[in-house]
Amino acid sequence: MPKIRYNNIDNVSTDKTLKEFKQWREQRRSKVKDYSYTVPKHPPELDYLHANRAETTITWIGHSTFFIQYHGLNIVTDPVWAEKMGFQRRLGAPGIPIQDIPPLDVILISHSHYDHLHLASLRKLVTAKTLLIVPDGLKRKMVRKGFHRCHEMKWWEHITLGGVKITFVPAQHWTRRTLFDTNTSHWGGYVLEQNHPAVIPAEESAATSKGHGHKNSRAAETVDPIDASADHSPGGPPVIYFVGDTGYFQGFKTIGERFDIGVTLMPIGAYEPEWFMTSQHVTPEEALQGFVETGSQLMVPMHYGTFKLADDTPKEALDRMEAERERLGISAERIRVLGHGETLRIRHEESKQD
Repeated sequence: MPKIRYNNIDNVSTDKTLKEFKQWREQRRSKVKDYSYTVPKHPPELDYLHANRAETTITWIGHSTFFIQYHGLNIVTDPVWAEKMGFQRRLGAPGIPIQDIPPLDVILISHSHYDHLHLASLRKLVTAKTLLIVPDGLKRKMVRKGFHRCHEMKWWEHITLGGVKITFVPAQHWTRRTLFDTNTSHWGGYVLEQNHPAVIPAEESAATSKGHGHKNSRAAETVDPIDASADHSPGGPPVIYFVGDTGYFQGFKTIGERFDIGVTLMPIGAYEPEWFMTSQHVTPEEALQGFVETGSQLMVPMHYGTFKLADDTPKEALDRMEAERERLGISAERIRVLGHGETLRIRHEESKQD
């Protein structure tokens, strides 16, 4: 039986020829880069994080790995505590040592690339109560690797855990772990929102103003495999959009139309050379464009400063992001640059960061 091959919206291709790989390698040899800047390391607030089950927090571990506390759940995204990625050593230690991470309820995997799915890290994080959520097509592989409490989702499907609704949303990317599994599983991002029991009919949702998370009933049409009792009190946590790995695409606007996003965790690195990376990784300028199009209130940059995956440096990514922020007139308070191990606390009643 032939394997399913997944595609991007509008079938945008990320394929590169051997000639293009050689051209990139030749260009790389002539570049001299300054890696003296490193992402600041913050002592993690371990006592607070282990005790907290009420406040919403976002702690950057590094690259696309965050420890998120949301409506009583402890969540990790794209877990990678590896010291090396291929032949490249990690540029900075993980923000929280893996043995110090509080017990996890959920792990979210955006796609199967090695810098987003590190099996050795997973084995140290997963307990009997941890649910692993993966894109469509990846569950079989994860079960073979011993991760039996695993749930896979297609784009726009959701799962409800306690008072949290987790929706898998599109991205523009690709995936491969071996020579034989290119695009045999999907890729995407995740939206976290407080679960509301009532589904607004489609004809009414179009007229509903922003302010209560999900804005379209399409995702809510799927069956919830897990649906525990939920606390639907007002003044809950803001909607969090973990983008995953992506090139710039029309999906930013679509996702912004479907959700009232409070915080976007957005990649800004691994974009150089742009002629090679453009379909799969956003530039800092494209990251801000996507942020604006989502209608999000706050952006936290990620996917830089941990591994040398392309030819840009962490300082270049941050400098270009800051220059574009000023050009677009985006308030400095709306871009929150975290250090490794730094925790962003969010006040529920006002949906503002501390």
